[in-house]
Amino acid sequence: MESMRALLTKVPVVPVLSITDEKYAVPLAQALVAGGLPVLEITLRTPVALACVEKIVRAVPEAIIGVGTCIQPAQVQAAADAGAQFIVTPGTTDRLIAAAQSAHMPLLPGVTTASEVIRATEAGFSLLKFFPAESAGGVAALKAFSGPFSDVLFCPTGGISRDNARDYLKQNNVICVGGSWFAPAELLKNADWQAVQQLAEVALAFQENL
Repeated sequence: MESMRALLTKVPVVPVLSITDEKYAVPLAQALVAGGLPVLEITLRTPVALACVEKIVRAVPEAIIGVGTCIQPAQVQAAADAGAQFIVTPGTTDRLIAAAQSAHMPLLPGVTTASEVIRATEAGFSLLKFFPAESAGGVAALKAFSGPFSDVLFCPTGGISRDNARDYLKQNNVICVGGSWFAPAELLKNADWQAVQQLAEVALAFQENL
């Protein structure tokens, strides 16, 4: 299983997906992979999230599936059992770290403050999710973090959009960003997977000319 750093260097943007209906899971993942974004985060914000993970793992082997919004140790093991390849948490606790280690799952732990960054680095992590990015200070906060935490890389998530993603990606301490704009309800309802693929292709181009 690849490390988090190896996974996240593959893409400039990780689509963060809250899927409400299992029928969308496979075609959505196929469209995003076809658009050049194979690393996907399925959030545990819907009752069908783990079922969607299982379907994508079986049907779209090119996809690299992470499970996000893990806030309980049992969710980490459930994600591993569903076939997820990495875990994302909005915050970080000793129990979540232990659960990821027990499940042999790469972990992207969430942080917001300097104290939380220190705690995560003390636990051996140098690649962190900065969440919720925009409301926690955005690009300015990341610039401030770059001084005392020069060896830490971040994946900012929360409030990232097509309009501001490049501003984040220009920061030396940002490895990629997480974004949730790839699955608008209207496109899913109309099964407009070509439009979803185009959203991915546009995001893939963010890394150009940075």
